[in-house]
Amino acid sequence: MKIGPLEPKAAVVPVGGERSSAAAAPAKPQAAGQEESAKVELSATALAVTEGNADFDAEKVQRIAQAIRDGKYEVNADVIADKLIANARELLDRSSR
Repeated sequence: MKIGPLEPKAAVVPVGGERSSAAAAPAKPQAAGQEESAKVELSATALAVTEGNADFDAEKVQRIAQAIRDGKYEVNADVIADKLIANARELLDRSSR
């Protein structure tokens, strides 16, 4: 995974936050002991980038989303840290040229 240039950010509604839009969906009742999940919305730019992109795997995204909903998704912090360090090194190598 490579970190590219920053694009305009999409509107993200924090947990328990309110939307200013009149079309906001009503809050869903929660089962006892169930935590409210974060709401994430992709901008039109983010969605346009994924169209026709061979690096984007919609089925994989759906599998991961389902695993998160089921509480089965596990984050491997060591792999994430290694990739972040590798990306930082790559960016530093580019900027030192």
